[in-house]
Amino acid sequence: MSKVAVVTDSTAYLSKELISAYGITVVPLLVIWGDEEFRDNIDIGPEEFYERLSTAEVMPSTSQATIQTFADTFKKLHAEGYDILTVVISSGLSGTLDSAIQAKKLVPDANIALVDSQVTSLPLAFMALAAARAAKRGASLQECVQVVEAVRANTQVFFAVETLEFLHRGGRIGGASRFLGTALGLKPILYFEDGKIEALEKVRTTKRAHGRLVELVNEVVNEKSPINFVGVVHAASEDTATQLMNDVEEKFNPHELMLSSLSPVLGTHTGPGTIGIAYVAGLDPNLLME
Repeated sequence: MSKVAVVTDSTAYLSKELISAYGITVVPLLVIWGDEEFRDNIDIGPEEFYERLSTAEVMPSTSQATIQTFADTFKKLHAEGYDILTVVISSGLSGTLDSAIQAKKLVPDANIALVDSQVTSLPLAFMALAAARAAKRGASLQECVQVVEAVRANTQVFFAVETLEFLHRGGRIGGASRFLGTALGLKPILYFEDGKIEALEKVRTTKRAHGRLVELVNEVVNEKSPINFVGVVHAASEDTATQLMNDVEEKFNPHELMLSSLSPVLGTHTGPGTIGIAYVAGLDPNLLME
């Protein structure tokens, strides 16, 4: 049985410690800022990005991970004797999966499985992590794919943005467009459906929006057991996110917790102040551990 390597993209924003511990390869998307191009989380990280964004006169844009970067990654891992599982940001948000598909054709001898996460950020991070753990315990490529698909079927992220203008400008607004023009102070709550961002509801204040995120997760996981994973993700709102982490840990007592920043690529489209809560629930814990 061949060993399996896991490849994901930078929007997962896995910690360096987890990437190192499980040998996960991360392919960067790109931030385009005027005449400058930055590799997500390599040339520019969240702290520098959000600080620059706060005073920028020219707004950044983004670009998918490149075919060449995927091809180089696949060639290297194939030469090292790996089968390769690649799970990336939703194809409804980015052309990154298409880049991976094209790159796979350039390495025809490699055994490569490509999976559309249909989400991004923390749910994507947990898919990659669960697959890497399965690989570490000796699972085959197909078994690792099945782990990713199980997580994908049992995850969601609810998130609140300060404004829809960033999503609107970047063309990622999806069904949330019906909230455009929402009165000042009303905060949209969004989620993923069929790989795209959709609008769920709107509430009156930022504080109420954050409380509503917890309520929404509770409504879903209340009927599922166990609660495998809960994570909080933020864009330049670490204090708020840390407090929410304390709240969700006490309320849900999940097997695993994670606090994460939104990568610069995602922050380009959501804007600062975004807060999200993600979960995975209802899966056999043995499926997700080493």
